[in-house]
Amino acid sequence: MKDISPQLQNQIAQYQQLQNQLQVLGSQRVQLEAKLREIEGTLEELAKIKDDTPVYKSIGMLLVRQDDREALKKELEEHKETLTIRVKSLQKQEKALTQRYEDLATKIQSALGTTPTPADNG
Repeated sequence: MKDISPQLQNQIAQYQQLQNQLQVLGSQRVQLEAKLREIEGTLEELAKIKDDTPVYKSIGMLLVRQDDREALKKELEEHKETLTIRVKSLQKQEKALTQRYEDLATKIQSALGTTPTPADNG
């Protein structure tokens, strides 16, 4: 086995750090996407129910009756918009990190004399 230069050791450390960052970003994105789907489902259900059906909002451990449906709908729409922006931002960060990660993998494999294998983006 070849001796690993300090530069290559540094690249490997960066590679591992990028891998960890990608895992964290992916986890955050999945959580936000789940919240987004929940809000979308709530808005769909809110549109289906009759106007005289009582609607409640969860606040901590309490359910509080909401008589102003338009205000509730507006609040949900704003929350949906915010989450959508955050998800898109995380996707953009993930894409940039993935590119750096793949570039670094190629450099490391080249330095080690191995053949790069395409990353599985499935």
